[in-house]
Amino acid sequence: MKTATRALLSITPAGALDEARLHRILGYQLAQAAIVTYAVFERVVGTPLDLRPVEYTILTLVSENPGVSPVQLSKALAVTKANITTWIDKLEQRGLAKREQNTSDRRGQHLRTTERGTVLAKKATRRLVEGERQAFSTLTAVEQMMLTELLHKLGCARELNWPIDGKGH
Repeated sequence: MKTATRALLSITPAGALDEARLHRILGYQLAQAAIVTYAVFERVVGTPLDLRPVEYTILTLVSENPGVSPVQLSKALAVTKANITTWIDKLEQRGLAKREQNTSDRRGQHLRTTERGTVLAKKATRRLVEGERQAFSTLTAVEQMMLTELLHKLGCARELNWPIDGKGH
């Protein structure tokens, strides 16, 4: 690679700072890409559809997995059950999700989206797919799919004996 090209690739996307050692740090690059994805989300879903990223995520997971329990959601998203309860409360208040009693264990609940919630989740997903496709137009469609699959693979790695909290938990 020519020196000029290498120099261009090692400069931050904004601010024109030399990334130097940070260029090879995946977490840093993920954070830089997240700036773009958050902006896309806010522009195409957040503001127009009045959804926060966590609300969209929960709504979509419940829509795609009718009958999921709050415990399953908290595990899938690596958040506390109390946080899931708070977010489900908000979605329920907006008429987007509902709780159903578990018939085999009255202490448990199953979650479902309302018709309105299902429609909103699908609409938001369509908008995000198109918004991200445009925002990441520097990548080919194949590269975008590869990146998505690689990031999914990394996300799945949290289940592989690597302590998330540094304490073996």
